[in-house]
Amino acid sequence: MAKENSFDIASKVDLNEVSNALHQTMKEVKQRFDFKGSSSEVRLDEKELILTSDDEYKLQSLIDIMQQKLVKRKVPLKALSYGKVESALGGTVRQKVSIQQGISSEKAKEIVRFIRDTKLKVRSTIQADSVRIAGRDRDTLQKVIALLREKDFGIDMQFTNYRTG
Repeated sequence: MAKENSFDIASKVDLNEVSNALHQTMKEVKQRFDFKGSSSEVRLDEKELILTSDDEYKLQSLIDIMQQKLVKRKVPLKALSYGKVESALGGTVRQKVSIQQGISSEKAKEIVRFIRDTKLKVRSTIQADSVRIAGRDRDTLQKVIALLREKDFGIDMQFTNYRTG
């Protein structure tokens, strides 16, 4: 019987790195002159970031600082989806940012459909929050990875669990 090769497409964010980046963000905000006397803060709540600031301009500056810190810690910015800016208590503004953990079923179906349309001889199956790609030929799996990297699905993807068997 022929050997079967496979890999998984996953989308995971290391929440420890996010937490570290948020601590660095708050440290910088406390030191910056333009944030003196400001009630700006970023906090992690489950799989969601909550950003609060005095006004939209300071909120945007806070987002810029946070994104710089996340990039330095190798957290993909594609994994963040920003909600709308809302008014909060005391004349402040708040924005919720959700952190993507896993591939949603709609995105998984879109990925499977894309792979099927390539006509390459691989099997793709959706497994909870990841997609497994299996095939006989390693080169075909490498082509699938290359094609997936070229196409933008709007999410961060990691290719993990590569098995040769």
